Amino acid sequence: MRLPAIRSQFVELAAAAPRDQMSYLGFLAELLMAECDYRARKASERRIKAASFPRQKSLREFDFEVNPNVDPAVIHSLATCDWVRKHLPRCLIGDSGTGKSHLLIALGTEAALAGFEVKYTLAAKLVNELVEAADEKVLTKTIARYGRVDLLCSDELGYMELDRHGAELLFQVLTEREETNSVAIASNESFSGWTKTFTEPRLCAAIVDRLTYGGNIIETGTESYRLAQTRAQATAATVAGKATG
Repeated sequence: MRLPAIRSQFVELAAAAPRDQMSYLGFLAELLMAECDYRARKASERRIKAASFPRQKSLREFDFEVNPNVDPAVIHSLATCDWVRKHLPRCLIGDSGTGKSHLLIALGTEAALAGFEVKYTLAAKLVNELVEAADEKVLTKTIARYGRVDLLCSDELGYMELDRHGAELLFQVLTEREETNSVAIASNESFSGWTKTFTEPRLCAAIVDRLTYGGNIIETGTESYRLAQTRAQATAATVAGKATG
């Protein structure tokens, strides 16, 4: 009957039923709840796997004390995924090592757990895929595939300069998703510096408009906490070495 949770938990629940004085209906409800919980958990696992996150990151792991630029109340509010339900964009802007990719993956994971279809990709990888799709005459199909996921997470936007063709293809994906599905991006460049990535000014302005309309911007700052941690560890090692010497 394809009820694996009931099969695995039946003996345990049947033994507990008389002890807990369950009615027949109560016992049946416990079995069905176990199966529903199992299926919900498996569905979440499938959505997280399908998202293609490069590594696991959670909001619990993010150290807000180390990076005071990030407001925990704002992040925890975003974790409810109300912005995804409303098809709004989100932008994480900050230097390398400030936690923007961590937050992008963690918020994407929260969305997958909440039942949304999520896709994570590096911005350069997405553009390369679109260029190849155009060459192979499957661009419309590829844009539609990226257009229908509930949340598209694009990381490292701004690290590489895009030629006009690549920028136009990315713009087509954003236009496909406008006001129908959410986009979240992480970039090491403020919007004023995006002209180095999107060299055509009008196209750059249009892309910024697509990524900011109705959404908000989270600035993670300029100080790398990874670098600060490395320095602190090096200092601690030096002090420990002197003490033992």
